[in-house]
Amino acid sequence: MKKRVSASNVFRDVGFDPEEAANLKLRAMLMIEIEKYIQEKHLTQKKAAERLGVTQPRISNLMRGKIGLFSVDTLITMLTHAGLKVDVRVRRPAAA
Repeated sequence: MKKRVSASNVFRDVGFDPEEAANLKLRAMLMIEIEKYIQEKHLTQKKAAERLGVTQPRISNLMRGKIGLFSVDTLITMLTHAGLKVDVRVRRPAAA
């Protein structure tokens, strides 16, 4: 029997507990947005680091997908340094 993989949260599907999976999903989404910004602006890692308020090695880690090295707070700070707006939405699960 094959295990079904949900597109909603791959981290949950591979065995992380719900809280950690939600945190990883959020961090991944924020990292993707930073990568998009860097690519759209055609920034070098050095220039990206200057704009985002971090060091060049931090940008290298981000571009290599080192998700464990970044907190949600750090990623949001980087996005705001870029002049981007971050919105947070909280939803309640559907009643069972």
